[in-house]
Amino acid sequence: MRSFDDLLADAVAMHRGCVCPGQVLGVRMAMLGCQLLGIDEPTQGKRLIVYVETDRCMADAIAAVTGCRLGKRTLKHVDYGKCACTFVDTLKERAIRILARDDARDHVWRYVPTELSKSDAQREAYKVMPDEELFVVQEVLVDIPDHDRPGRPVSRVMCSVCGEGINDRREVELNGLILCRACANGRYYQELKGEDPWATEESMHQRLT
Repeated sequence: MRSFDDLLADAVAMHRGCVCPGQVLGVRMAMLGCQLLGIDEPTQGKRLIVYVETDRCMADAIAAVTGCRLGKRTLKHVDYGKCACTFVDTLKERAIRILARDDARDHVWRYVPTELSKSDAQREAYKVMPDEELFVVQEVLVDIPDHDRPGRPVSRVMCSVCGEGINDRREVELNGLILCRACANGRYYQELKGEDPWATEESMHQRLT
């Protein structure tokens, strides 16, 4: 595996040169996960699947190190709001969950000068703190069904209410009807009624500007 400095540079590049404690944690976490699974080249192929439990900068750092992406179906977001991640070796069917320790921030001043700001101190300390002070490691079991693995869609059906297509068994059966999750559980967006935005090019431009 490449060096920490090289991998951190990749993660920082994704954030236009800005580096924060979360990115350092993400790079360290990804390196440790791959090391524990014995994966030296995580960006090659689709052997590694990663579940991230946060949607903050740590997740981007993990993606930079592992090469896992949503579009490759190798990066999964589970919205727990935790600084944690699970690395799954689909070849050996092993999984390691790594959680950033909340008490790690209490020990940063043992590793850096006291004149640093809190954020700078965490960023620099997290680069050198031992893994056992930064992380909790758990060996776990993750059952990944075929429709959640990389590859072509395994199914496609149409929603009985909105008529939109649904891939990979994300549909819901309710009262004998096939529904998308938006129609079954409520949408995250509110549809605006009125003029068809595609009616004229000028109208569409006005909606988007």
